[in-house]
Amino acid sequence: MRRYLSLYFTRIGFSVLTALIGVIFALPLIWFIFAPFNPRAELGLAIPDPFSFSNFETVFENRFALRGLWNSLVQSVGGVILVGVGATLASYALSRSPIPGKNVITYILLLFSSVVSGSAAMVPIFLIVNGIGLIDTQIAVILVFAGGLLPTAMFILRDFIDSIPKSYEESAMVAGATPVQAFFDVALPVIRPGVVVVVVWAFVNIWGSFLIPFILLRSSEKMPAAVAIYSFYSEAGTPIVTLLAAYSLIYSLPVIILYLFVSWKFGFRFFGGIKA
Repeated sequence: MRRYLSLYFTRIGFSVLTALIGVIFALPLIWFIFAPFNPRAELGLAIPDPFSFSNFETVFENRFALRGLWNSLVQSVGGVILVGVGATLASYALSRSPIPGKNVITYILLLFSSVVSGSAAMVPIFLIVNGIGLIDTQIAVILVFAGGLLPTAMFILRDFIDSIPKSYEESAMVAGATPVQAFFDVALPVIRPGVVVVVVWAFVNIWGSFLIPFILLRSSEKMPAAVAIYSFYSEAGTPIVTLLAAYSLIYSLPVIILYLFVSWKFGFRFFGGIKA
């Protein structure tokens, strides 16, 4: 009896502790949801009374901030296209071609992309971009993002492709398909879950990045939202809480929409299929 009571109270204590931790983590999210609709700059969790859209009206009057959202979308979509296409083709080539030492090549690329990153890589990146005359251009930001994310994306997709038996493509080519047709009709549908993972991962990384565009861009009209968000700080460096909350909510919407789309389209049961 004592053993069952001990187990019972242990479970209750664990449930209470888990609920408490959940509430602690939920508090910032609750504030994030309600603060944009509060006309007063408050850090409390009180529900706004009444709800007001004045903060959003002020945000939409800030052309620099709205331009930043568009620039972030351009950089993210451009980087995602390069990463998705490049990683898919490169990882397929590494998986299927008899290149000596291809495993070593993959791990070296992954190692250097992990170690030489962030601020440590910005000086040589800046010098290279400046040398080829692409400073203050969106294409430079997109290329740098794509180059930094490609090794890890290749590593992720390589596992998906290695899991596909080569007999699938060989059977298609025996039936008269070309290698290109075998790739698009047999291999690509099967590795589609991996491509989706890479696309979502790359988009989130590029969308929230601050350092690379801040270093490579000079014109204010080309800055992304991660930089434009600082326009909602006062000259003394104090955040204007209401406007910052409203802009942050807008800034988060593309990632949330992407999450909902992937959830609706795949249901997080990432599966592939072979075209007939």
